[in-house]
Amino acid sequence: MKKLLYVTCNLKPAEQSRSLTLGKEFLDTYIKYHPDDEVHFLDLYRDNIQRIDTDVLSGWGKMRNGASFASLSIDEQRKVGRIWKHADQFIAVDKYVFVTPMYNLGFPAEFKMYIDAVCVVGKTFSYTPIGPVGLLKDQGRKCLHIHSSGGFHFGKQEDHSVPYLRSVMKFMGIDDFEAIVLEGVDAIPDSADEFKVAAAEKARNAAINY
Repeated sequence: MKKLLYVTCNLKPAEQSRSLTLGKEFLDTYIKYHPDDEVHFLDLYRDNIQRIDTDVLSGWGKMRNGASFASLSIDEQRKVGRIWKHADQFIAVDKYVFVTPMYNLGFPAEFKMYIDAVCVVGKTFSYTPIGPVGLLKDQGRKCLHIHSSGGFHFGKQEDHSVPYLRSVMKFMGIDDFEAIVLEGVDAIPDSADEFKVAAAEKARNAAINY
């Protein structure tokens, strides 16, 4: 049995969101073909993601200098603990699916907050004399990014979302990365249905052997 973490970041209802609709195509097929796997859900707009703030940086700094977690202030303990909780959840699964829209050639801010919460030194990567090393190279981990953009950006690398996520996964040791990008729906509305059908087919096919 494998564990999959399904992460969404969208304010729209599912029926109004292209990325969530595409993600559902993947998810329904995945559950059908992998009925014994555990699927864990995270909604970055509705679940409480701790941002890196003054208390977090202060707590981390104290612990780097030898302080124990128990010696931190109440706010430092609470906030650092919440970040560790998300990092531990991230570490505990085998597969990742991220479902995102494009905001201004990138992600919504909440998605970057989540990445900051799981890229934790000593948990998902470590510093060495030759540079940072990812700690998630085991278990054949894999990552799928389902992403929606209204224009045509991905091929030109103008949309930084997919390249960034690929890089940060590799930074943590996850090399098996695939992206399904729905784009052009707004740029060529007459072909919108064609683009959606093609992307949905890719999502379903990806789910079968994921």
